[in-house]
Amino acid sequence: MRIALICKDKPGALQTRLDNREAHLAYLKDSGVVEQAGPFLNEAGEMTGSLLILDVADRAAAEAFAANDPYAKAGLFESVTIEEWKRVIG
Repeated sequence: MRIALICKDKPGALQTRLDNREAHLAYLKDSGVVEQAGPFLNEAGEMTGSLLILDVADRAAAEAFAANDPYAKAGLFESVTIEEWKRVIG
């Protein structure tokens, strides 16, 4: 099943994101479940959150993936939304 993982950073947490970015990217690459990923940007071009499209067995797998993300472990996110997603184009 495909899952959209929508993560919004806590205000003023850019340095936390930058400090954990290398570990986060390695986690995504090594997981084998990430189809697409990228940051949300504010008007200044600074990263303020993340959108990931996962291909996982079930919602529990998506929840475990989200909980083990280095960004989550560092306390970066103000909110995390997990939504089942259906690809129509692309």
